[in-house]
Amino acid sequence: MAKLAGVAPITASRAIRGEGYVSEDARARIMEAAAKLNYSPDMVARRMRGEKSRLIGIFVNNFGSLMVHEFTTAINDAARACGYDILLFNARRFDAADQAGTREMLANLCAGLILPMPNVEDGYLGELERRQLPCVLVNFEARAVSLPSVVAENRNGGRAAVGHLLSLGHRRIAFIAGSHYTGQSAERQAGYVEALTEAGIAVDPELMVAGHFVQAEGYAATEKLLALRLPPTAIFAANDEMAIGAINAIHSRGLRVPDDISVVGFDDIATASYIHPPLTTMRQPLADMSACAVDELLAVIGGQPAPARKITFPIQLVIRKSTGPVRQPG
Repeated sequence: MAKLAGVAPITASRAIRGEGYVSEDARARIMEAAAKLNYSPDMVARRMRGEKSRLIGIFVNNFGSLMVHEFTTAINDAARACGYDILLFNARRFDAADQAGTREMLANLCAGLILPMPNVEDGYLGELERRQLPCVLVNFEARAVSLPSVVAENRNGGRAAVGHLLSLGHRRIAFIAGSHYTGQSAERQAGYVEALTEAGIAVDPELMVAGHFVQAEGYAATEKLLALRLPPTAIFAANDEMAIGAINAIHSRGLRVPDDISVVGFDDIATASYIHPPLTTMRQPLADMSACAVDELLAVIGGQPAPARKITFPIQLVIRKSTGPVRQPG
């Protein structure tokens, strides 16, 4: 390739790597020669030689989640702004024996990893901690970790969501929980309990049901709540997908939101403002959190220590039309 372009091998190498000075004329000839020869750099070999990668790996345990999709998009935007590309690897569990080879190959290609909402049951988290690989977690609160993490103020968000419903006169407020894998649902539930307790309202276990962060399960959970002898007047769901399922279940019973039952979600996914009625929810600052995760990772890649610190971001209550005053009897 260098011979075809009429340059020294070291010049061709610098142009392909994108490092060091190469004149625009020489770079153009080198790229033209590379295209003619169908040349592509061997990234694995380059990494084995100790060369720096411009890849950030995003390892996700469940790409089906809308929030994972939105975080991945935001992380990609932040990485590209810093001159990095992303490599996305999706697996149910990264510690599975049949994933080991792929996992190691992809991790070795990348300068560092970001794990949005990882699964606490996946043993790969422990391996990342033991090896102290350049890594940042996003929205993980299921246990203490010796890695940097970026999280939303989930507990405060839960308190704010319930506080909003209390301000509208609601006292019988239900909670639809997600899964235990990331710890987010437990924190949001803790905020729900704290807000009720501070208002002098006893927590009723029959008003807390599981929805597993899935719209269909949110629908099923709401059907259980509506079948109670004394149904709730308001529902706080631990994510927007379950809240949308709740609204659909309420409508299927011929009831109205918010006239009969108010609904609050969590996350402010892209569709939250387009459903009927538009969803009141707790907004996570995805762009700011993602940019912070990328900055933290690049600092570690650059040689700075990776302290086991948690960086928290406040959450904003976004009031739309799915919440209203409690319906008075009579």
